[in-house]
Parts: sequence; structure tokens; C-alpha cells
Amino acid sequence: MKKRLYLIATILLSAAALSLSSCLKDNRYVNFASGSNLVYFTKGGTPYFSTEAITETPDTDANGTIVRQFAVGIATVNPTTTATTVKLAVDTSIVAGYSAANPGVNYVGMPTDAYVFTATTVTIPAGQQYATISVTFYKNKLDPSKSYMLPIKIVGNSAGLKTSGNMGIQYYHFIGNDFAGSYELIWTRWNAPDTTGTPAYDHLDLGPYTFLPVDPTTFKVSSGYYTGIPYTVTFTKTGTGPSATYSNFQVVFTAADIKTYFTDPGQGVVLGAAPVYDPNKIPFDPTKQYTYAEALKLFRFYYTTASRAIIDEYVKN
Repeated sequence: MKKRLYLIATILLSAAALSLSSCLKDNRYVNFASGSNLVYFTKGGTPYFSTEAITETPDTDANGTIVRQFAVGIATVNPTTTATTVKLAVDTSIVAGYSAANPGVNYVGMPTDAYVFTATTVTIPAGQQYATISVTFYKNKLDPSKSYMLPIKIVGNSAGLKTSGNMGIQYYHFIGNDFAGSYELIWTRWNAPDTTGTPAYDHLDLGPYTFLPVDPTTFKVSSGYYTGIPYTVTFTKTGTGPSATYSNFQVVFTAADIKTYFTDPGQGVVLGAAPVYDPNKIPFDPTKQYTYAEALKLFRFYYTTASRAIIDEYVKN
């Protein structure tokens, strides 16, 4: 059975990390010069919470299998001379506390038949900085309207190293957002801030883009334009199951994202017209109650910069 492996196991090299000025107490970087010897998830914990959302398309088997690989790392001033064994465990008691502290999404613990995590120790060889391990999820065993969390935490290690305060838990989670997942991006661009001429790029297939859930009625997805500015899309869901309907769709670039991405006036990379649902694809009525199939046809967004006009059309994979 084919499984999709999503390796989230990269780590900063020691030479690069020596120039960083922050430590694991408050951010995502490892300061090897700080004198702290730590064990941590290389891309886990609160700094990487959004990447720990399980949004990829599952295998076509009956269970909807998804395999995630992740890495456990050690941060030491000097290279280790012996292997370090790190012990891991699922701790469902974390779920309620996280939901209480972050009330945007009400997570529940993942059912035990919806995942497999058996190899609960990982050994980092002497002189190396990380090792990988995997967990398997069965998406088809989950209710898509609910949000689930599987917290995997570091519970000990053979070297007696401290565990990172904010990168010691891998917060794998499914957000109950009906539109999250993989879409094909069909991209059109005009080399002018309008659509009156011939497109420079006409219906170019840019491959898969992911609708990343923010909460059950909000998701983000990047534009195909080179700045990659993310659209924020919100909607209202009425009802549950196959009979659910969707309305009040809105698409925006947030003020913070505009400040981050539209930063090159010399190249015309400043926002012209804010994004809208392109009416040339399907008439858009924000008050209409759309079925799920109808709503999938809405995700065709149009905006302009000072020098370009862009259409991003997302087709569900």
C-alpha cells in the first residue's frame, strides 16, 4: 500500500546556527553558542504549529492513510561522543489544556484506531544532531467536522539533556474545515494592472497548493504570484454532513500580509485592487447558501498590483 511520506525533518546546520541570537525558550531557533544542551523536535512545538496540521491528500486505501515523518534533534555546544536515545509518548492530557488556552478551535483527542505510533524511542547516533521517526494516520476514521489533536511529547533521553520548553511537543492535528486540503492552482497573469490585453501567462498549471485551515470556517492559501501572498478566506457553515451549506464567503489580504509581501514599489509590487471572487467563472452571491460542490467552484480570485493583474483559480485534487 502506497503511503505519502511528508518529511518534516530538516535542521539548521551548526555553522549557521552559531550566528543566531535567540534560544529555544521563546522562538524556533537553536543557539548552539548559548551553552544549553537540549533535546527538541526540529520542526515541532508551538513555533511550527501550523505545519503540524494534517492537510495532505490521503492514500486511496480504505483507511485514507497518511504517513508523517518528523525529526528529533539535540542541540549541544560540542558534538556528542555517544548515541542518544530519546523516549517519546502520546499524551492526550495536553489536548484540553491547549484548547482552553487557544479557544479558536475546540480540539478533541484523536481516537486510538485513527493512528499508529509504536516506535516510541528514537536513537540519534554519536556525532549527529537528529534522527527521524514516523506516525501513521487514518483520516477516513475521523469525523471531518471535528478537530482532532495527537500530541507526541519528549518524555526523556539517555544523555540527561533538558527538553525544549516550546519545541518539546509535536502537535499533530486535523482541523475540521471542510475545504482544507490539496488543490491544483491554475494561474493567469497580465503584464498590466487590468485584463484588457493578452495574458502573459494563460491558465498555467502551477501544481498543488494547500488550503491551510486556520479554524473551522477560515483557511489560507498562497497566490501563485511570486510574492506568494496568502489569501485569507472565511465563510459561514450551516448544518452538518452532506446537507451542509456554505455562505458569506469573503476573501482578503490581511493588513499584516500586505505589509509583508507587497514590499517592492520599484518593481510595481504594491497592491492595486484587493482580491475578489472572479465573477467570470461563476456568478458570486455572498448571501446564497451554496452546496459543497457549488462552493468548490468559487475559489477563483482576482486582484491587481501596480503593474500586474492576477487570477488564481484553485481546483480540488
